[in-house]
Amino acid sequence: MDIALLIILVFGLFILLSSFFTVKQQTAVIIERFGKYLSIRQSGLHLKIPLMDRIAGRVNLKIQQLDVIIETKTKDNVFVKLKVSVQFMVVKETVYDAFYKLEYPHDQITSYVFDVVRAEVPKLKLDDVFERKDDIAIAVKRELNEAMTTYGYTIINTLVTDIDPDIQVKNAMNRINAADREKTVAEFEAEASRIRIVAKAKAEAESKRLQGQGIADQRREIARGLVESVDVLNRVGINSQEASALIVVTQHYDTLQAIGADSNSNLILLPNSPQAGSEMLNNMVASFSASNQVGEMMKKGNRKKERQDSKESTMDTDRYLEPEDPQDTEKEE
Repeated sequence: MDIALLIILVFGLFILLSSFFTVKQQTAVIIERFGKYLSIRQSGLHLKIPLMDRIAGRVNLKIQQLDVIIETKTKDNVFVKLKVSVQFMVVKETVYDAFYKLEYPHDQITSYVFDVVRAEVPKLKLDDVFERKDDIAIAVKRELNEAMTTYGYTIINTLVTDIDPDIQVKNAMNRINAADREKTVAEFEAEASRIRIVAKAKAEAESKRLQGQGIADQRREIARGLVESVDVLNRVGINSQEASALIVVTQHYDTLQAIGADSNSNLILLPNSPQAGSEMLNNMVASFSASNQVGEMMKKGNRKKERQDSKESTMDTDRYLEPEDPQDTEKEE
């Protein structure tokens, strides 16, 4: 009797404990009675009739993700692998449909993803597949929503997370990109070289301009100094030719002294014999003499023109013109 009572107590305790069950958060439980649908229980503590009611299944109400890898061909005959991530969930109000209408939801979703991707990608070239992957994801989501809503599922989002072309195509694309970048680098280097050449040419032109301006200013000041020196010498009774000769000889010896005083100057060989100075002086005197003759001839030509154009009397003309040299008159005749 004690053993039978113990067995009854244990059996009664088992029956009592099996009458209670708990449902986790974001989970739905399907209860069947004698194999027939009875109810859907949400999260919390629940009671069922032992030996009559049973838990037929549990449905996950969380957002789930399914990764699908598809291999297909693009419009330009390039085989490519795409990884599509589908995020989906079961709606609380449609738990019955999700449990009883569809046995393998993952297989169903995979089939629809294959169908949509293999219908969209062959319309695009490989470059367009990379640029329009969001359009592919939107097309997959739209098709899945239309199909899976009937079964109690809703599609949260679809993402094309990876596009992997054939290894040979990938290497060719890398070579194309590398060549394009090398072309861009060459163009920038050529432009930089051109800018450097133009800037250098401008700098040289400006340097030459300033150098020429400096030389012109220097010569102008030298000429002004020579004029002043000749004027000073004229005032003390030295004529222009003698003054010019004296200045040239002085500058000649000043130059020799300056070259000898500078220890870092390059060696310049100049004729420095006694005849060199005499020859230089004679050349200068001859040059000034020729210059004076040219000037006198120009003056005579001007006077002759004035005499021809003058409408005044001969007496008035003789009054304003200087008396001519007998030698000049013979030359004119």
